[in-house]
Amino acid sequence: MLSDYHSLPSVSVIIPVYKGGIAFYHCLASLKDSLLRPAEIIVIVDGHDPQSYQLAQESGAKVLQLETNQGPAAARNCGAELATADILFFIDADVTIHSDTIEKIAKVFQNDPQLAALIGSYDDQPGSNNFLSQYKNLFHHYNHQIGLEEASTFWGACGAIKRGIFLKMGGFDESYRRPCIEDIELGYRLKAKEYRIRLCKNIYVKHLKRWTPYSLLRADFFYRALPWTELIHRDRNFVNDLNLQWSSRLSVIFIYSLLIAVFASFLWPMLLIPAGLLIIALITLNWSVYQFFIKKRGFLFTLQVLPWHWFYYFYSGLAFAIGTAKYRLSKKTPALSHQA
Repeated sequence: MLSDYHSLPSVSVIIPVYKGGIAFYHCLASLKDSLLRPAEIIVIVDGHDPQSYQLAQESGAKVLQLETNQGPAAARNCGAELATADILFFIDADVTIHSDTIEKIAKVFQNDPQLAALIGSYDDQPGSNNFLSQYKNLFHHYNHQIGLEEASTFWGACGAIKRGIFLKMGGFDESYRRPCIEDIELGYRLKAKEYRIRLCKNIYVKHLKRWTPYSLLRADFFYRALPWTELIHRDRNFVNDLNLQWSSRLSVIFIYSLLIAVFASFLWPMLLIPAGLLIIALITLNWSVYQFFIKKRGFLFTLQVLPWHWFYYFYSGLAFAIGTAKYRLSKKTPALSHQA
């Protein structure tokens, strides 16, 4: 077994952290149980955070503290510059790896020399037990499990890439100062250069994040959906995969049609009939999602999922509309200024 490990490419684990708390402690602890030891663990403390700095030092990791909070894109880039291994494995400070995660990553790259990068999946046992955390993290797991193996994006919570290619691409775009879409943007640039990214559905990390309605909306709407929409328009990348599948786009149309029908039914009660048909259509269109939740958490849990899942389609559609308007306005503004 050890001889097999010696033949594998080396892996550097890179973790950006800012006020990681107990989740970061568990993240570091999980790395000690890895069957394949990483060549190094590099922690970039993104600003003044003495507790995370001390935890990282005590774990034996290489630690660098940035003077000011610059965001995970800049922190990951700093970690990549310090790394020495063949493969850079990026994880978030609020995930734990499985004992075989790093081993599987190294073996994928060994068996597929032409591969540039890979992404894994959240597992189906989220760390936080409240309903919203279970729903959000299980839904993320579901989307990865049904995604195309030839992926179109990268993922900073569980993503590995050849060090030389990462540096050649210039790393993550540091203009994203918050936990945002810097990983997706890197994935788009990789695909534009015809590098291959593979979704490995059996490579897992566990998400420990506790979601609340506020944190969910802030992350999904402001940090992900809005900038992602502008990125899609910038790169004209309307790929039918993960969160951008045709069933999701059609569900957004059905949700807004349902809202119109329900509100209009106060004036024209007959519109309750098409409203009912739209509800049936939404359930039918998303039946595979609901079957997944029934299998994992039961029928009553899935009933609670319905309003949140439909709300997800509502704010995703709203974000796409706003993001599209912002993109088109930004394209017109220079021309208008020049005319003035």
